[in-house]
Amino acid sequence: MKKILVNEVGPRDGLQNIDIILNVEERLQLIKSLESAGINSLEVGSFVSSKAVPAMQKTDALLEKLSSSSNNYSVLIPNTYGYKEAKKNNVKEICLVLCATESMNKENINKNIKDTIDEFKEIIDMAKKDQIRTKIYISVAFECPYEGLVSSDYVYDLTKEFFSYGINEVVIADTIGAGKPDQARKLFRRLVKDFGSSNFSAHFHDTRSLALSNVKAAMEEGITKFDSCIAGLGGCPFAPGASGNLATEDLVAMLHKQGFETGIDEEMLRNSAKLAALLTS
Repeated sequence: MKKILVNEVGPRDGLQNIDIILNVEERLQLIKSLESAGINSLEVGSFVSSKAVPAMQKTDALLEKLSSSSNNYSVLIPNTYGYKEAKKNNVKEICLVLCATESMNKENINKNIKDTIDEFKEIIDMAKKDQIRTKIYISVAFECPYEGLVSSDYVYDLTKEFFSYGINEVVIADTIGAGKPDQARKLFRRLVKDFGSSNFSAHFHDTRSLALSNVKAAMEEGITKFDSCIAGLGGCPFAPGASGNLATEDLVAMLHKQGFETGIDEEMLRNSAKLAALLTS
């Protein structure tokens, strides 16, 4: 059976856009529950402004409690300052986010695309020297809440540019859940043809109940790595209409029914979903 890697983003993406702010111990409890279910790739937090995203404060304290684990933890960083914080806390993988439209990029990190790319190139160069793995999310890759449909040619050009800088992975992100299976299929077919499939993953939202269909479309083109979020929590606080991520329990159930291997225990995952709902209610 072919294995699919499920990257759990609940501890960061799932918690950043809800009213209840979990403390470090509660965040740790959720992470440990997810790991007990068999998930070993997790986005656990971010080094961003605590004023902008108060749910992610004290990520350094959380990482200290996770320091003895051998699992793969990533954190999101928006800029060079965030990179320095990640390095100081011995993070092994950082996530960058570039929005494919000027309006969304300005809303998300208050910079235009050119300046963001320039800074990210410097961060990638530093990360290579520091042996820190890098991946970039190309956000609103299909449609933007401010500017509408996004050109697939532009997404392709951004992907090519970041691979030329030495990025380790590109994540195609449907930030507002507006992408359709035929769009996902066509985009990934083109990207995989020119860059191979191993350095891509996908991040779908279920705003219009198309996330699983988009996963299937991407899988048909060779994509084997997907983000998901326990209990379907979260969304982007800077993108109107970006409700709910793809629920991890739904993704894993579908993959198992289709004969794919994930290494994740469905019953224990349902327990994690109940815990996530309890902690955030």
